[in-house]
Amino acid sequence: MAAGIAAGMVVLATRNEPQGAQCGPGFREADARCVATRGACPSPLVVVDGVCDAPDARVLVAASKFQIGPSDWEAEGRVPPRTIETRAFYIDAFEVTRAKFGIANRDLDAADAARAVSAVTRADAAAYCAARGGRLPSEDEWIAAASSGAPTGTPTRYPWGDTGAVCRRAAWGLSRGPCAHRGDGPDTVGAHPSGDTPLGLHDMAGNVAEWVAPASESRERAAADAATLDIGVARGGSWQSDLATELRLWSRLEVAPGARDARIGMRCVYDVAP
Repeated sequence: MAAGIAAGMVVLATRNEPQGAQCGPGFREADARCVATRGACPSPLVVVDGVCDAPDARVLVAASKFQIGPSDWEAEGRVPPRTIETRAFYIDAFEVTRAKFGIANRDLDAADAARAVSAVTRADAAAYCAARGGRLPSEDEWIAAASSGAPTGTPTRYPWGDTGAVCRRAAWGLSRGPCAHRGDGPDTVGAHPSGDTPLGLHDMAGNVAEWVAPASESRERAAADAATLDIGVARGGSWQSDLATELRLWSRLEVAPGARDARIGMRCVYDVAP
């Protein structure tokens, strides 16, 4: 009996061991994160102003119209069926990094250049995007981007497909597991290429949840309301998410729009010229 209990404890301990960040080629695991191998700047990162950072790349998301709703039993009662319709737009291929945000805001330390920036308010994120000639995506645009390029033409559970929420696909579960323990912030962008979308968008699930614009009837009202509405929404799950369901496209994080939440960062979208 004692031997059986001991064996069971060994199995349980093994199951509770974190899988590790499982970084992409050219990156190494360090303190619950993926970092570039010393002296190298691994793809898809590039050298920008003397540091290894994300390239300034944008991806075109075609105009789309599709139905969303409960795609599995976990979404029942939480995702009312509706139609998403978006015009074509461009979206950043990478989440905004500390270095890129530091270029526009010198008060932010740009160390760890390619690490996703976080703990910025929605107004700060909107101002950064506006300075780059863009804006925050609407929720519908974020969903369209995260699911675009899917072979079925309809939204999948995760940005990369319907299955496989494992540590090599995204920076998640880095604080309390299952991918690592004692993580203290977001990861290097682009370090989990096996979780890219079919269009080549990086980190749409995990790393930092991404601010979306407030719901409104017009973009002008959205800009005016950006700092005043009571509920802010971020999409995509984060490095702190310990449940794979938080990475699914129907999941949303609601916080105060003025919150400086370590889980939340952003990427920008850009209108297509008529």
